[in-house]
Amino acid sequence: MTPSRRMRAHIIGAATAGLALRLAFIWQFPFYDSGDTQFYEQLARNWLNHGVYGLIIHGRLVPVDMRVLGYPAFLAAIYTLFGHSTFAVMLAQGAIDLASCFLIALLAAWVAPDSLRQRAGLAALWLAALCPFTANYSATVLSEVLATFFTALALVILLTPGGLVNLPNQDYFHKVNVTCFLGGLATGLGTLVRPETPLLLIAVALVLAARCWRRQEWGKTVRAGLCMTLGLLLPLLPWAARNWVTLHKVQFLSARYSQLPSEYVPRGFYAWTDTWLWRFRDVYLVPWKLDDEELHIEDLPSAAFDNPAERERVAELFERYNDTTTISPSVDEGFGELAKERTARHPLRTYVSIPLKRAWAMWFTPRVEMLPFSGHLWPPGERWKDDPVDFSVTIFFGLLNFLYVSLAIAGAWVVRRRPAVAFLVVFILIRTAFFTRIETPEPRYMLECFPAILALAAQFWVRQFSTGQI
Repeated sequence: MTPSRRMRAHIIGAATAGLALRLAFIWQFPFYDSGDTQFYEQLARNWLNHGVYGLIIHGRLVPVDMRVLGYPAFLAAIYTLFGHSTFAVMLAQGAIDLASCFLIALLAAWVAPDSLRQRAGLAALWLAALCPFTANYSATVLSEVLATFFTALALVILLTPGGLVNLPNQDYFHKVNVTCFLGGLATGLGTLVRPETPLLLIAVALVLAARCWRRQEWGKTVRAGLCMTLGLLLPLLPWAARNWVTLHKVQFLSARYSQLPSEYVPRGFYAWTDTWLWRFRDVYLVPWKLDDEELHIEDLPSAAFDNPAERERVAELFERYNDTTTISPSVDEGFGELAKERTARHPLRTYVSIPLKRAWAMWFTPRVEMLPFSGHLWPPGERWKDDPVDFSVTIFFGLLNFLYVSLAIAGAWVVRRRPAVAFLVVFILIRTAFFTRIETPEPRYMLECFPAILALAAQFWVRQFSTGQI
């Protein structure tokens, strides 16, 4: 078989396998139970049926800004074409996620040395096509698939060979400026899907600043930054204008706590959970129950208290909250005082230990939260005895996730001198650090890093396991 035929065979094989995997998830494991799914669907349907981007509150349709409009707009487009079909949404997401695999392949080729580009691209294509963690989200009505696509697109544009990665040693400034504008534009479109997407451009800015530290190079950096900013703002302007006209406030992203217009934000409560909460299962038991269900002291881990007196104070605050299952400013203030005391007592716990644990939990998780498996492994003997299938699947997914991350770390090391690697590594670190400070650290927030993870993993794969010519 000639090299070109081998390459076509690889592409067709990976695309077929990737499509089959996504269809299998859609057919066997569709997931409908996310609270965010309900928000997105209501926003899309109200927008489509009533012309108002909002929610029904106390019997009235009220405009809101608690979610950016990109994903609801995607749902509205699907509903317009195919009716209110969740299955059609999932099929469309499967196709988009498969397209992301090809973008990841292109990204891996950009990262690799010239002699290995073709092989690195094909390795990344296979790794992405067969990655169950991204494919799984095709079977949910959540924004992750669309956000990952725009992240991969922005990375591919920004890391195009001969463009941004070669600053400051680039003579064709117009090419760099166009690349930066288009990369910013892709990031802006992604920001309409997930509001934290501009973290990607912050990573780019930091790496460029480090490279162009000499005074005579700052002009190039500033021009590149202005072009990226212009591209970023262009898709956001209609959304910001809508918020100014409808809600009478400047809002380019979405409400910080995804709150309704008149909803009270329990900042004290969130500050308190920031001093102990790091496991995803605790998110279910505490923050996600707030203003909806009763809170029980028995659900809290021992790390939530420093002493018996503190436990009694939390129990008393829970009791006051449970009277109405609505947090009042006075109860929230009580949690805020606890947070201040705990942070003053152990500042490294709040600002170092808990964020590091959250980062570990978000990265090294079995990633079965959208599947009908518990994700619990401890104690192993009891878990195996109770449900061997559940235990085996959880172990498999956990080890597979660890393998992907390990390959990416190894790949980043073997090509550490390549210009694009610093951009990808800094992006992963910044996004991870950002989400360690979010009230509900969910593993799915790391999925937008997987284009970078898979592109880096392919670098190690072709160096260690790939032989021969394509």
